[in-house]
Amino acid sequence: MTDTLEVRAVTRADYDAWLPLWDGYNRFYGRFGPTALPESITRTTWSRFFDGIEPMHALVALRGGRIVGLVHYIFHRSTTLDGPICYLQDLFTVEAERGKGVGRALIEGVYAAAKAANSPRVYWHTHETNHTAMRLYDGVADKPGFVMYRKDV
Repeated sequence: MTDTLEVRAVTRADYDAWLPLWDGYNRFYGRFGPTALPESITRTTWSRFFDGIEPMHALVALRGGRIVGLVHYIFHRSTTLDGPICYLQDLFTVEAERGKGVGRALIEGVYAAAKAANSPRVYWHTHETNHTAMRLYDGVADKPGFVMYRKDV
């Protein structure tokens, strides 16, 4: 086994290793039990990574051949920039790998994908209580001061 960290695009063969991380990410944000995502959402999300017309993409981080992190990102248009904007939607690492560079490597992977797509910006949100992640984010990106509002309709 090697300790080298590899970041690459997700493949269809990764589903069984990706799913526990996806479930862990959703549990972290309180989406479990009665508020769990329906299995149909997970299936739809997974299928979008392999649909050439979808703007949704996924990378995984591997150490020793085992998936230890995931990141999902989406390209969309903006009214203020010419190129597509890259929204980093989901980022998760297994607990034993936190603080070992996995999150940073996945973010850097998204930066590289955005650059390759001529996207001038990558952005994301996190919960205000996610202090551990914010320590990483403060070192790899700027905090522009915007506050998010939302309303389920």
